[in-house]
Amino acid sequence: MKKLRITFFCCCIIVCAGLFLGCNLPKNEYLRIHIRANSNDIIDQNIKYQIRDIVVEKLTPMVKNCNSKSEAISVLNQNKSAVKALIDGFLNKNGFNYGCKISIREENFPTRVYEDITLEAGYYDALIIELGDGVGDNWWCVVYPPLCFIGSEDIEYRSKIIDFINSLGNNVNEG
Repeated sequence: MKKLRITFFCCCIIVCAGLFLGCNLPKNEYLRIHIRANSNDIIDQNIKYQIRDIVVEKLTPMVKNCNSKSEAISVLNQNKSAVKALIDGFLNKNGFNYGCKISIREENFPTRVYEDITLEAGYYDALIIELGDGVGDNWWCVVYPPLCFIGSEDIEYRSKIIDFINSLGNNVNEG
């Protein structure tokens, strides 16, 4: 019974701290994604969105179990050539005479709001996908945590606070 009270007390402190401090991760814990269109021609802009859909579908199962930005970066680095081949194949199949370049690097982003999370303007690590010349309007979002994959039924959103609380509950049950 004493362990249960201690666990309850710890959970209350953690939940209150989470509410007081807010749930946004520090800026350096986000991994963004940036897809640059070849140009602003309508066809290049349309293909950018088709590529976005392909990339989101490909990355969703890759990053859904990542527990940190560094883990997500590692997974993406291991699969970068497969993602490039997928995009280049799609572009080629649809008659485009350009391919893509993929890198992971720091890049400047404007302030952006994703539902109840605001990411302030500044430099973030990002998966950069440049289609052709990469000089057209672009699309960006967040790979980790997977904010741009909202609506994908395969993504399981996890809270480190809830994970910690659940681990405390498991420890109490064992003792």
